[in-house]
Amino acid sequence: MNNKTIGIVGVGNVGSTLAFNLAISGLCNKILLKDIKEDFTKAMALDISQAAKASNNNTTIKACLNKGEFKDCDIVIITAGIARKPNMSREDLLLINAKIIEDIFDDILEQNKEAIYIIVSNPLDAMVYVALTKSKLPRNRVFGMAGVLDSARFKHYIEEKIKIPYKKIDALVIGSHSNTMLPLVNFAKVDDKNLNEILTKDEIEDILENTKNGGARIVELLKTGSAYFAPANSCFLMCKAILEDSKEVFPVSAMLLNEYNYSGFPLGIPCVLGKNGIEDFIELSLNENEKKELENSTITVINSINILKK
Repeated sequence: MNNKTIGIVGVGNVGSTLAFNLAISGLCNKILLKDIKEDFTKAMALDISQAAKASNNNTTIKACLNKGEFKDCDIVIITAGIARKPNMSREDLLLINAKIIEDIFDDILEQNKEAIYIIVSNPLDAMVYVALTKSKLPRNRVFGMAGVLDSARFKHYIEEKIKIPYKKIDALVIGSHSNTMLPLVNFAKVDDKNLNEILTKDEIEDILENTKNGGARIVELLKTGSAYFAPANSCFLMCKAILEDSKEVFPVSAMLLNEYNYSGFPLGIPCVLGKNGIEDFIELSLNENEKKELENSTITVINSINILKK
């Protein structure tokens, strides 16, 4: 077992599912849970601890009720914030969740200065910007989970169309975690064949539409919440890559410093994850249409950040 500590701030559906995945995997030695709902957090800690024991893992799960208990984390995942409701966009959450993120860093940063921070709260890219601005940590240690989730949804809808084993599909989504995300059709392959060679233009458009609205569809069906199994597992995979120093490539929301000719705001791009967080930033060779779509995606993020600056 890895002698590492992972802290989770926000023990709702995503946070508790992530804690469960981590506990039964034995990936880390200790999991710290923090949420304003104290009794609920204690209940989750007990329930997940018992699940870990049933799996013969010695992972310790602790509900942190006092400020001094949430400390010395190697990774901190922040899922806290209000969830989307039907007909609510990610941008509607902007100001409320920005204040929540700032308050969280006021509370935990001092005792977790060496941690790598993964942001999950929406609107994702704007919340990464808030976290970086508030913490003043380097960009390799504060980034967001979105592209892993969006890419999984892209693969899901390709699989629905083609009826081929999921493992034979390569698909990648970059850009903002919003309706302006960019599923990269030209990079998508099915059994080493280009997606464009297998499906019609209309079929691909249907996949793209479903991918961009994958989260909204779940919100619509749930009525009182948003997706949590897929986001939690996406976070788990990122944590695994960091703790195992695997140098795997994941699309994450990272602060841009001249990558793709943009600077000063976070955006989903492929990155190499390892023990230092982001180990490298990968620039893909995009065609002119993809560059234009990526520019539209940056406008979404910049508009949100401009609202925060007012």
